[in-house]
Amino acid sequence: MIVRILGEGQYDLDDHALDALNGLDNQIEHAIESGDEAMFRTALEGLLAAVRSSGTHHALESLDESDLILPPPDATIDEVRELLGDDGLIPG
Repeated sequence: MIVRILGEGQYDLDDHALDALNGLDNQIEHAIESGDEAMFRTALEGLLAAVRSSGTHHALESLDESDLILPPPDATIDEVRELLGDDGLIPG
């Protein structure tokens, strides 16, 4: 699976990493629903850190399409709210 962090690049992740990412995604959704900026910031930073630590950099010269696109670390609650689908940022 290829995950893009906007403004940063792509990472290759094993499908089994999705379980951990989904838990963090749920925290982001909850923070957005409650308008809790501190919780949102912590959850987003945790999600992006998990992608970086669980994945490996995808080849820069590759033109492969990303399976998931995540917001940049400086995204606001409103920007991320617009990116959310029915399943959050990460489907499943």
